[in-house]
Amino acid sequence: MTSPTQAAKPPTRRLVIIAAAGLAVTAAIFIFGRVHTPDSYLGLFGRSYANVIPLKSLLATIALVLAGVQLVLALWIYQKLPGAGRAPKPVGLTHRVVGGVALVVTLPVALHCLLAYGVQFYTPRVAIHSIAGCFFYGVFVAKVIAVQSRRISGWVLPVAGGLLVVILVVLWYTSSLWYYNGFSLP
Repeated sequence: MTSPTQAAKPPTRRLVIIAAAGLAVTAAIFIFGRVHTPDSYLGLFGRSYANVIPLKSLLATIALVLAGVQLVLALWIYQKLPGAGRAPKPVGLTHRVVGGVALVVTLPVALHCLLAYGVQFYTPRVAIHSIAGCFFYGVFVAKVIAVQSRRISGWVLPVAGGLLVVILVVLWYTSSLWYYNGFSLP
């Protein structure tokens, strides 16, 4: 039988495992991005080099909009959306489906960035974008593992989901907005 203090103790071992898995994915992407030879003329969906950036910017913008939908749905699920009341069951399923679609939309963009450019640090914008890109999928993996964990602290999922949205905003700002703003940041 467990004492009340043992029952209230947070499952730190689970959190360490989840964080380690996320950091392992982040590190693997980072290392691959640093050691492979980038090919900046690599196309995407049959698009030539000159047409890749507009396509990637569009896909990243779609992912950003989907992340906004994800945020609203998560706020509704956690009953933090003013005036919305309790979320009906389909909201949870919609949240998962939209998240899956957002992930699928990001994959060709990330794969192209990783293979065509790798992880680089030649300007602050590129360095921030490279590091954020590596962390995005690490945080995603950690969030998926946390979702599957039955006994996890209640703050973990909102923090991981919020971190995903923040990282995606940083990625969009340092790439799509940079492109839409004439190759400069506002």
